[in-house]
Amino acid sequence: MAEKSVQEKGQQVRRIQLDPSSPPFRSIVRVVLTLLILSALFAGTAYLLFSIRSLIFMIILSIFLAYLIDPLVRLIRRPFKERNLERIMPRSFAIAIAYVIVFSVLGFAISYLAPRVTDQARQFATNVPAYAKSAQESLTRLATRYENYRIPKEFQEKITEKINELGVSLAESITTILGEVAIGIISYLPWLILVPILSFFFLKDIPLFRASFLKAFPPGHWRARAELFLADVNSTLAAYTRAQMISCVLIGTVCTAGFYLFGLNYALLLGIIAGILEFIPLIGPLTIGLTATTVAAVSVSPWKALNVAIFLVVLRIIHDYVTYPRIVRGGIHLHPLAIIISVLAGEQIAGIAGVFLSIPIVAIVTVIYKHVLAHSGLTGLFAGWIQPRPTLVEAGTITDEAKSE
Repeated sequence: MAEKSVQEKGQQVRRIQLDPSSPPFRSIVRVVLTLLILSALFAGTAYLLFSIRSLIFMIILSIFLAYLIDPLVRLIRRPFKERNLERIMPRSFAIAIAYVIVFSVLGFAISYLAPRVTDQARQFATNVPAYAKSAQESLTRLATRYENYRIPKEFQEKITEKINELGVSLAESITTILGEVAIGIISYLPWLILVPILSFFFLKDIPLFRASFLKAFPPGHWRARAELFLADVNSTLAAYTRAQMISCVLIGTVCTAGFYLFGLNYALLLGIIAGILEFIPLIGPLTIGLTATTVAAVSVSPWKALNVAIFLVVLRIIHDYVTYPRIVRGGIHLHPLAIIISVLAGEQIAGIAGVFLSIPIVAIVTVIYKHVLAHSGLTGLFAGWIQPRPTLVEAGTITDEAKSE
């Protein structure tokens, strides 16, 4: 009788496990449906963002410029706020003064550096064909050395032909890249007007934007959580913008000084390019490294190119592991592997704009994830979704009952 009772209860447990109305089955279906819905929403959002990526890129640049100017605006208004004289210095007037200061400094710097940079750029563009020809001749001389190794003549001719094709391709590639860069700069010239205008409105109406966002949430815990979320996003973007700007100035200055010390041609031009490309994670430093090393090898000597490469590698290590973490000051909590994967994924999705935006987007996603967990009181995104299997408890009860019988 005892064995029969155990078998009947075991069959009952199996029926509970296969019953579509059982809690474990409903939990699994809910998780699967949630994942499908999230995947569809992600795909639709990604397509929409890809379609308007240029507009988004311009808006993000405007926000970054607003973050850069905001500390100066606060500094201008601080003495008036301490004396309760904010009416004398409204936010709009303080923003206008900050714009005058920033663009005056930029105008002075450009007027001082532009003639030298333009002259070096003109010399570089003029000497590109000569550099390409010199590289081709060096490759040809390298090919003739195969004669000493008694390589068949047909094979030597093929090597020489491939080397000549490589030299011609190198010259054409350099010329094409320079042309595309010039066209790209011309096409983005309207942004020099649009970005500051958008930044002005972001700076002027940020309290209004913040209040409108918070009003979308009911008073109480939800609105408090939304306020904390805005504070974290603001600190994250401010830390990233500050770190990138300081890094650009630091890397540009150090590279310019280093290139001059190495006697590299176009040192000022390459240093400014290094500072600008520092805004583009991973790809920017790699590009300036290859460019400066190639220019040193072609215009000076291969040994000088090796010294420049070592200098850039050491600079990269010091900056990535010593100076940059101190600049960020914990504003962005991302693993280096996450940064690399984010940059590569951003390049595949939206090109250079994706590379530029990948890190702040992933940082904001991590902030959202942190607040979702904090608000729900869970330790993980799917924690608590899949309920404990009651069949295990029932099975334990059956075993106990069987033992007692």
